[in-house]
Amino acid sequence: MRGTTEDVTGHLQPSHWGDMEIIFQDEAIVVINKPGGLLAVPGRGPDKQDCAASRLRTLFPTMIVQPAVHRLDMYTSGLMVFAMTTEAHRFLSLSFARREVNKRYTAIVQGVPLKNGGQIRLPFRLDPANRPLQIYDATKGKLGITLWEKIGMEGTNTRIAFTPLTGRTHQLRVHAAHPLGLAAPIVGDSLYGSGREGDRMFLHATFLRLHHPNTRKPIEFYCQPPF
Repeated sequence: MRGTTEDVTGHLQPSHWGDMEIIFQDEAIVVINKPGGLLAVPGRGPDKQDCAASRLRTLFPTMIVQPAVHRLDMYTSGLMVFAMTTEAHRFLSLSFARREVNKRYTAIVQGVPLKNGGQIRLPFRLDPANRPLQIYDATKGKLGITLWEKIGMEGTNTRIAFTPLTGRTHQLRVHAAHPLGLAAPIVGDSLYGSGREGDRMFLHATFLRLHHPNTRKPIEFYCQPPF
């Protein structure tokens, strides 16, 4: 795992908090490798307070109360960036909203998609009767756009590189599983595939590129998948 920067003063030596790895930290941001099974932000109830955000606020007492600027699903692992300051949070939030942040994911999906790559464009929305399930809806759904490419075989399954161009909830999971997408659910996905609750989901945020809130210069991170 490594982080690379241009004219950014920070700490690139990885450190650990249990199974959560801190890849980079300076006065404006913290970048972590979130393990699968750890919440990104607190959930509802006392049993859902252990999360990446709360661990970081324990490590860095000067961090703002709401440091998260994007999300990873609980069972998705990989790169996340958090803001140390209000100014950094504002800048990063706008960067995500304007689609100025580049992300790539690695996944293993069940079976073998018919094509070698392409673009998936599927509108979907929350199913209020089955939260947090997202369902295809050509009329009321919000469009999700994902680029994908086969990068290898894992027995009878396929390793895929995903590049989301939008940031909808469960976007990659829906696009992988739906018949109008890859028709190949992500291995271990308990919502859209054959996985069971608590299974490792083979989806990892591998690459993150953004502009640093202070220097406005690009900064990139890469994190090897654990599978």
